[in-house]
Amino acid sequence: MFRPDNLAPARPEQALAIAFQQGELISDLRSAQGCLLPLDLIGEAAWIVIREQFLGYWHEQACYALEIDPAIDLDPMRFTRGNLYQILGQQEDAVFNLVGRAAQLLAWEKEHQFCGSCGRPTELDSAERAMRCRHCRSFNYPRISPCIIVLVTRGEELLLARNTNFPYEMYSTLAGFIEAGETPEETLIREVREEVSLEVCNIRYFRSQSWPFPNQLMLGFFADYAGGDIVCDLTEIADAQWFHYRDLPTVPPAHSVAGQLIRHQVALLTQQHT
Repeated sequence: MFRPDNLAPARPEQALAIAFQQGELISDLRSAQGCLLPLDLIGEAAWIVIREQFLGYWHEQACYALEIDPAIDLDPMRFTRGNLYQILGQQEDAVFNLVGRAAQLLAWEKEHQFCGSCGRPTELDSAERAMRCRHCRSFNYPRISPCIIVLVTRGEELLLARNTNFPYEMYSTLAGFIEAGETPEETLIREVREEVSLEVCNIRYFRSQSWPFPNQLMLGFFADYAGGDIVCDLTEIADAQWFHYRDLPTVPPAHSVAGQLIRHQVALLTQQHT
């Protein structure tokens, strides 16, 4: 479906574009493909492209990520702008992943226009996905921030927490960034201990997910409760509780790895009790 590639074709035919303006995704109301725009449309609409990344091939069509000039007025009767959260669950996972890749690469190029070592301007390397400094010959590659996300269980109960930044009463699994020198398992133990003062054991890997908010790689795990009482770090966790699997609060959607962890565990417990 999607084939990544760093080298753009010389003369792309029937190419596609994923376009952003001021960080917001542009969708075509007249098209069933929504945010997958024909590249020819960019020229026809006279949009000025200020940043471009070749992504690879979507169903063997060359696909580009574009950032257009913020001064351009979009036709409100045809185009809409929105953030990536708005297409989460509205598009198939493969499309969401492709759009997330586009957003991350454009942001990475924008944030690495100058060399971090010598301060000189950088440029896109022609051979690989990198920003190159001709002066000191250093390279910067797209940034990925690995995180753990874990569902802690205690028999038929699930540990769920409400982050202080959640906009509404949703409870989710615990998560945290992997620090330098840590393994994912060490991070998991540390994060659970820091955020809710609990100890865990029997750590099992579940699955991973690219999460472009802004550039995380989420590594999903299950872990069993091993001891302690819940004491929340109130700078990050507004509330944390044990919930019976048959009486859960509002939880993340199934399109997120947090939602998948919760639903997988509920399905497993339900099967055990039928």
